[in-house]
Amino acid sequence: MKQIKILAELLWYSLPVQLLLNHFKRNQMLLLWWVFLFAIISGNFGNYLGVPYLFLDPVYLDDVGFFSFLAMGAVFAGLSMIFHITSYILDGPRFSFIGTVSQPFFTFSVNNSLIPLSFMIAYMVLVVQYQITNEFTEGSTLLIYILGIITGFSLMTIAFYVYIRFTNKDIFRYVVCKVDEKLKENITVTRASAMKKLQLARKRQLRVDTFIDRNFDFRKVPNNEGFYDKATILQVFDQNHLNLVTVELVLFLILLFIGVFNDYPVFQIPAAASTVILITIFVMFTGAFSYWFGSWAGTAALVLLFVVNFMVQQNVLEKTYKAYGLNYSVEEKPVYSDKQIRSMTKPAMFRKDSLETVEILNNWRAKFNRPPKMIFVCVSGGGQRAALWSYNVLDEIDHQTSGKFMEQTMLITGASGGLIGAAYFRELIYQQKIGQLENRDDPMFREQLGRDNLNAVIFSFLMNDLFSGWRKFEYGGYRYARDRGFSFEEQLNKNTGKLFDKSLHAFKEPEQQALIPMMILAPTIVNDGRKLYISPQHISYMVNPVTNNYPEEKVTGIEFQRFFESVGGEDLRFLSALRMNATFPYITPNVTLPSEPALEIMDAGVNDNFGISDAVRFMFVFREWIARNTSGVLLISIRDSDKNPEVLPRNSLSLFDRITLPISTIYQNFESMQDITNDTQVEYANSWMKVPFDRIDIQYIPDELSKENLSVADSLRMENAQRASLSWRLTQREKESLLRNLQTEKNRNAFLQIRSIVQEGQAN
Repeated sequence: MKQIKILAELLWYSLPVQLLLNHFKRNQMLLLWWVFLFAIISGNFGNYLGVPYLFLDPVYLDDVGFFSFLAMGAVFAGLSMIFHITSYILDGPRFSFIGTVSQPFFTFSVNNSLIPLSFMIAYMVLVVQYQITNEFTEGSTLLIYILGIITGFSLMTIAFYVYIRFTNKDIFRYVVCKVDEKLKENITVTRASAMKKLQLARKRQLRVDTFIDRNFDFRKVPNNEGFYDKATILQVFDQNHLNLVTVELVLFLILLFIGVFNDYPVFQIPAAASTVILITIFVMFTGAFSYWFGSWAGTAALVLLFVVNFMVQQNVLEKTYKAYGLNYSVEEKPVYSDKQIRSMTKPAMFRKDSLETVEILNNWRAKFNRPPKMIFVCVSGGGQRAALWSYNVLDEIDHQTSGKFMEQTMLITGASGGLIGAAYFRELIYQQKIGQLENRDDPMFREQLGRDNLNAVIFSFLMNDLFSGWRKFEYGGYRYARDRGFSFEEQLNKNTGKLFDKSLHAFKEPEQQALIPMMILAPTIVNDGRKLYISPQHISYMVNPVTNNYPEEKVTGIEFQRFFESVGGEDLRFLSALRMNATFPYITPNVTLPSEPALEIMDAGVNDNFGISDAVRFMFVFREWIARNTSGVLLISIRDSDKNPEVLPRNSLSLFDRITLPISTIYQNFESMQDITNDTQVEYANSWMKVPFDRIDIQYIPDELSKENLSVADSLRMENAQRASLSWRLTQREKESLLRNLQTEKNRNAFLQIRSIVQEGQAN
């Protein structure tokens, strides 16, 4: 019993344990970054958005392999080393015996490795778990991934220690003396502050009985008499400060270098690696604040925050994201005012645009010998999940109807990723129709659409937006910044075979000839909540007219082409239009349009994530034509979520949950409230529609969730485990889930109904 007590005491007063306790007591900000990273890789932060995938399945050169994991191991080694250096400067004096042993910094690092080592073990375990569960990776490939992590970590660690050992022997001997003189001349106060800390630490030594030496053996702490030599302490301070500043500058230079040359694929490191480098710099700043300001660190950070906020408020740090193809340098920009908005709701304008669309309707009608069913397709938002889901559904319907489905489709509406998938499918149909594509059924197209688009955006955010935003590119005769909006478009352009790399105007003639269905994008104007209707056609009729009966009626939106005609509205890059319609907060940034005041544009899902309200509006405007020329209307709603999910009990709510409940309830039920509004509109449409009106919903509800024998709790657990994430990155499991979900009983029945209605329209 006595021996156990002695061993426990030796363990408790060992340097690794005391350093760990010291971090929890004094260095909470340093720990916070490790907690943040662990929350990401464990899926407790950003899981809904697919952020953990960036770390557990890193992409380098469009591939996940040895070198992508080698990069991750290297940056984690860099973070670990900066953590050791920062800890050494902050807390080394509290363990003064370190200065008496050979290679003090190496010894300190070995004893300070509990946190980094635990993190790396957890990371490798989670990588293996993720790869087996989500990517179906086999043993030999897994081994290569783990070897990549270990190799990267080892090489970077060796490089750091070689540098430090070299500086200890040479640079310190020849350079530190000069640095010491400069410090004495220019930052006397800083050195005095450092000496004060060292003197204070001398009085507050933490008890340590054992430590791990450079040979990784446990040893008792040596006698440290004579260690407090002022000159030696100052030299140690200068040396480590110089090392930290040097490493910090090197990291900044690396980031700038990568940002400048990121057009070359070899420099496009995994986004997760970029994130870790940025966190490494934050760790440096955290340590610097704690060292220089001591107990005033919190106050200093608050002051800095106010300074940055003031600079942003004064537009010193202003950052705008533009839509490509528009002229932002024009002197007289469109004026966005209530008067101007109302001037664009004139009945004469509505009649003119309606007659132009009637010509499109007549061209559509001319394709059929008898009155057909008119089909409207409404797709929901939801990132790449919705994009791939809408593509899969449209492809399945088109095959089951032998190509008749797209011929009878008049209009496609929707939000975010769903409209990207629908636009891609529409373009493939068109390319095949004009003879530019031989086989639309090639699985390559589905594979391309499902490729990662998140890595490029996050990488650009860290490299371009923060450090190299001054880089430009040219499009349509105008120059724009290479920001993450550009990166999103370029990656999407690559993933869709560059089929979208053309202006909005390029779609005008194919739509007019009814070679392809019309498509209306309706992103949200952040300034006032109105819709921005984007189409190659003039569609002012999509906005409610202001009548004399009620002149105070609020206009629901504006027509993009007409409002931005003076700045080249029809020359808008179609990829930019898709980006505006799919602007997800913090990932794809809000687009700023050239007007007075400038309009901020956000995802269409803010107003209607399903596009149903726009389809119903179109039906209402042309209801008389539809009644005379069709045998009925079919509205197909393709959604990436369950319309009628189980209502879960609110058990074990925390205090924070109860405080945020009023706001969180609105957010959680956002889609449900939109569904109620849309259902009401469809119900009213049945009252004024003079032909049969059918509506069919096709929903992404993984088969695992649709089993009737699952309890509510099991359904919630399975949903969290099986549903594809709302992200621009999908795992192999999620891609297979989206494809497999076409065969659920509900969806099979929906496809049969659609085929029956389409055939009925052909037979009439």
